[in-house]
Amino acid sequence: MVASPLARQRSRTAWLFLAPVLLTLAGIAGWPLARTIWFSLTDARLDLLDDVAFIGLENYGFLLTDPDWWVAVRNTLVFAGVSVTLETLLGIIIALVLNARMRGRGVLRAAMLIPWAIPTVVSAQMWGWMLHDQYGVINEMLVWLGLIAAPVAWTANHATALAAVIAVDVWKTTPFMALLTLAALQLLPEELHEAAEIDGLGPVGRFFRITLPLIWPALMVAIIFRTLDALRVFDLMYVLTGNSRATASMSVYARQQLVDFQDVGYGSAAASGLFLVIAIVTALFITFGRVRLGAEPGR
Repeated sequence: MVASPLARQRSRTAWLFLAPVLLTLAGIAGWPLARTIWFSLTDARLDLLDDVAFIGLENYGFLLTDPDWWVAVRNTLVFAGVSVTLETLLGIIIALVLNARMRGRGVLRAAMLIPWAIPTVVSAQMWGWMLHDQYGVINEMLVWLGLIAAPVAWTANHATALAAVIAVDVWKTTPFMALLTLAALQLLPEELHEAAEIDGLGPVGRFFRITLPLIWPALMVAIIFRTLDALRVFDLMYVLTGNSRATASMSVYARQQLVDFQDVGYGSAAASGLFLVIAIVTALFITFGRVRLGAEPGR
């Protein structure tokens, strides 16, 4: 079908308006990404950037055979999967509670945002002291309650370090999920719930058959954003555990190669690998969301 002159004119006008945004994105995101990929194909070092040789995919070959890289990939995927799942479930529960009519609802909504408003570095340092094996209040409380016999070095113990980091992230970021879910809940017409209640549908049935399908698009957006943040996590893990192998994410691993070892080529390959993992996960989430949306009644 041949487009009409008016349609072609509208298309040209739309591209004209989009051009400044696309050029800005190309400069801010596209150029650094292309530069990183180029460095990943060289033997560049931080102290020898003037003497760079092209080595092709050699850095990627080393990356794929480095066990520390795969440990970082595993840590990142476990962190993202567990933290985003817990934050989504807790966020939905908190949003449902705050969406109910009760006294002090506004105060509770404002208080809920405090953990999310605290900068990540500050909250990580705060929780680092709270989880300290000698001075931490968490150990004091657990010993007093009789749940542990002696203080535990939560962030220094390889068996508990990743769980501690996940717990801190859940505390900090659950309000984000709750806020977006609450915004979606407040857009739902009350008549649907009233009609379902008249039809004899209980609270659980109303949630799974009415509420959840209607807020699913907003929930998917929140989950995608949180997953992207979780996959590129750096500051929380670095402040709490440093370069510990037990908790090193892909971002921490890439930073170690780039800064500590000054290997720009190999570190850029690790950063490119992180970008590839994020792109794949994002594509899967978007596809999954479309499948669920396409399965909704009336679509």
